[in-house]
Amino acid sequence: MEHAGEHPRGVGRRRELSAPRLRADTPRRAGLAPDALGHLVGEVHALTAGPRPWAAGAVVLAGRGPVIAVAEAAGWAVRYSSYDPHTDAGVELPPEDRVPVTVDTPFDLASLTKLFTSVAAVQQIERGTLGMDVQVDHYLPEFRTLSEHRVTVRQLLTHTSGLRPELPLYDCPDRTARLTMLRAEAPSSPPGTHRYSDLNMLLLQFVLERVTGRTLDVLVRNGITRPLGMTATGFGPCPGAAATEDQWRPWAKADRGMLRGVVHDENAWALGGIAGHAGLFSTARDLAVFCRTLLAGGSYGPARVLAPDFTDLLLRPPGLGFALDQPWFMGALCGHGAAGHTGFTGTSLVLDRATDTFVVLLANTVHPRRRPADSAPRAAIGTWLARAVV
Repeated sequence: MEHAGEHPRGVGRRRELSAPRLRADTPRRAGLAPDALGHLVGEVHALTAGPRPWAAGAVVLAGRGPVIAVAEAAGWAVRYSSYDPHTDAGVELPPEDRVPVTVDTPFDLASLTKLFTSVAAVQQIERGTLGMDVQVDHYLPEFRTLSEHRVTVRQLLTHTSGLRPELPLYDCPDRTARLTMLRAEAPSSPPGTHRYSDLNMLLLQFVLERVTGRTLDVLVRNGITRPLGMTATGFGPCPGAAATEDQWRPWAKADRGMLRGVVHDENAWALGGIAGHAGLFSTARDLAVFCRTLLAGGSYGPARVLAPDFTDLLLRPPGLGFALDQPWFMGALCGHGAAGHTGFTGTSLVLDRATDTFVVLLANTVHPRRRPADSAPRAAIGTWLARAVV
C-alpha cells in the first residue's frame, strides 16, 4: 500500500511513452512568428527601463509545444537598498552592488503557489483520499463555522466558499492564536459566490496535511517538483532570489526591512514560510516545465503527476485554482480556453490548450515598495504571444 502524500497512482514512475521534454529552438520551429515575439521581448525590456520602471527586473519565457522560443531577462534582481517614503522612490545601490537578473534567477511566486496547492489537491482526488464535494469539516472537524455553512473542498478550489480575501494572521502573537482566528472565520458572502480568497488555499493546505499526514512542502516536492525535475522550485528561504520589498508599516503589514529570499506575503511569513497561498520560489525554466506538463495532460518526460482526465478537471471551466479566460492579465490569449494565474510580487503564467502555447513572466514589481496592481503589461505580453501563433 502506498503511503499518503507520496506519488499517487504512479506519480514520477516511468510510462511506456514519454511526453516530450522542453527544448530551446527558433520561433519558426515552434510555429510562432518571430516578429511578434520580437515585440514581446521588447515589452519586457521596456518594463524594466527608466527611473520608475514597472519592475526592477523581469524574465519572460514563452513557447509552443515542446519548444521554448523566447527566454529573455532584463533589469535587476537587486536594484535598491531601501525605499525612501519622503521622496517616494527607491534608494539606488551603486552599479557595482546591483545584481542583474538572469533567466535562471529565482523569484518569489506569491499566489502562483496556489496552483501547486491545487495540483496537490487534485492528486489526492485522483487517488481517492480527498472528495471534491465533501464538506471541509469532514476533514477538519474543529473548523465548526465551516460546518455550519457546509463549505466543500470544491468551493475552496474554485474560490466560491464566500470567505473574505484574507485575515491579519500576522498580527497574532503565536501559531495557536492564528489557528484560533482561522477556525472562527465564517463566510462573509453566501457559499457558492465567487470571491477570490487566500483563506481558501490556506484551508486546503490544512485539509491536505490532515488526509496525507505530510506537510505541504513535502507534498509539493514528492508529488510535483521532484518527479518533474523542477530542482529550482521550493519553499524558502531562497538566498539567490530576486529582492522584493523594503517592508515597513504603514505601506506594508509588518516591519521586516528589505526582503530577499524570504517570503514576501505577511501571512505566509507568519505561518513559517510554508502556506497554501504563498511561499514558493521558482525560476521561469521550472515554471515552463510546469506549464508543459499541464498542456501535455499531466506528463513530462517519463513522469506523470496527474492523469489526463484529472488535468482536464483542473483546467476546464470553472477551473480548480486556475483563473480561466481573464482578459485583464491574459490579453488576447483569453477566449481560447486559456488558464493561468498572477502573483502579487509581479509573477504570472498563462497556458492555452487551444494553441498549445504558454508564457511565464516573473518580475519583482514590489521592489522596493508595493504599488497598486497593474496587469496591463501582463496582458500585452499575452497578446503578443497570441499574435505570434501561426
